[in-house]
Amino acid sequence: MNALTEKQIRASFLNASRREVTQAVLPDLAEVPWGRLDYLGWHDRRSPLSSYVVLELDGEPTGVLLRAAAAPASGRRRTAMCAWCRDLSSVEASLFVARRGGGSGRAGNTIGTLVCTDFTCSVHVRRPPTSAESGSGIEAIADQVVADRITGLRDRSAQFVRDVASTS
Repeated sequence: MNALTEKQIRASFLNASRREVTQAVLPDLAEVPWGRLDYLGWHDRRSPLSSYVVLELDGEPTGVLLRAAAAPASGRRRTAMCAWCRDLSSVEASLFVARRGGGSGRAGNTIGTLVCTDFTCSVHVRRPPTSAESGSGIEAIADQVVADRITGLRDRSAQFVRDVASTS
C-alpha cells in the first residue's frame, strides 16, 4: 500500500459525515509499515465502537467507517474466520458493520462482515504456508501460496468497500 497523508485519509471516506471524519483519531502515520499493508485499519481510541479501513480502490484511497458489534453478554467471543484474509490461525474475528454510502446509507442501510479484530490480515496472509497448504514445501510453491493469499485479501476487502459504496 502506498503511504497516505492525514489529508488523503480524511478525504477518502465514502460513508462518514464531515463531523465523523473530522473527529476521527488517526493512527501515528509515521509508524505505519506501509510496504507490508494491503489496507490500513485501526480503532478510534476515543470511540471504542468506531473503526476505520482505508484501502486503494481503482488507484485511489477509499475509506470506510465501521461500527463494531457489541461484545456478547457472556463476555466470551466465538471463534470465527475472517472473511478477508481467511486465515484459520486467527481466532479473533469480529463483526463490523458499515453504513452504505449516499442516500442508501442515510436511509439506514448497512452491510457487515467478519474481519480480524485487530486488522492484522496483512500479517496473516504473509505467514509461511503450512505443509498442508504448500505440499512438499518447494519455495516457489510457498511463494505462490502467499501471493495468492495477498491477492485474495485485496480482492475481498476491495469488494466489501465496493459493496458499501453501492446504493442497492
